[in-house]
Amino acid sequence: MDYVGNILSYIVNQALSMNIFDVIDIAIVSVLFYYVFKFVRDRRAGKLAVGILFVLIIMLLSNLLNMQALNFITENIVQVGIIGLIIVFQSELRSFLEKMGGESLRTFNRRMDHKNYQHTVRCIDIVVEGAVDFSAEKTGALIVFERGTKLGDVIKTGTVINSDPSVFLLKNIFFNKSPLHDGALIVRNNRFFSAGCFLPLSLNNDIIKDLGTRHRAAIGMSENSDSAIVVVSEETGYISIAYDGYLKRNLDEVSLKNELLSLLIGENVTVDTVEKKSAEVESAEYDSNDFDTEK
Repeated sequence: MDYVGNILSYIVNQALSMNIFDVIDIAIVSVLFYYVFKFVRDRRAGKLAVGILFVLIIMLLSNLLNMQALNFITENIVQVGIIGLIIVFQSELRSFLEKMGGESLRTFNRRMDHKNYQHTVRCIDIVVEGAVDFSAEKTGALIVFERGTKLGDVIKTGTVINSDPSVFLLKNIFFNKSPLHDGALIVRNNRFFSAGCFLPLSLNNDIIKDLGTRHRAAIGMSENSDSAIVVVSEETGYISIAYDGYLKRNLDEVSLKNELLSLLIGENVTVDTVEKKSAEVESAEYDSNDFDTEK
């Protein structure tokens, strides 16, 4: 009991001696551990985490038991291994840092003005309408919505069109005789910015084998950025959406629009909330017109 009491007393004393900088220090370390855990959990790095932990345990035991030869080997493995891991997981680390930076910046810019909101909803409506038509016709399509991570290097691989969105233009881009139909369309700031772009293919071996190059490119783009990517299968006509390394398949018009609204505007935004807001805006404009007429 005395031992437990001493431990509790020590913990209480340490907690009472903490200042504001200690709290900030703990908070920053906690955030870093959270992102590292998320990075390891969501990627193939998770399979190596057990191996790394095993090597660290061997190094600790060899140090405690004074096994000089084993300790020498494990220490050198750890020193060289850190550099090796950085080289092997270069693309994953880049994606991790880009997403962490993008999420940090978005926390300061959550609110969207009404004009930009309307443009985003209109752009989503056009893409959804086009995707539904492509699905019925079994026309392949690959549409990337740029979010926090800028896609300038991907845009350079295609043809810049920088046009207002329209269903007619969308169908012309992915018409099977069009020279741009095999590549991806990049949507930037609610404009069809560049077409015929080449996307990085995912190297994840766990992807099911019946997915073609279009879907693998969509997943690869979502692994390397925070983009939302809409895919229409040329073989099955299924509509899918890729983000954060995951692929949701066989979406219909409503579910696709809900996914895009959630990713591009906000987590709580759905088709119902958009329609309700549109009705409120139309009602307010109608009341304003009545007031002007009466005056």
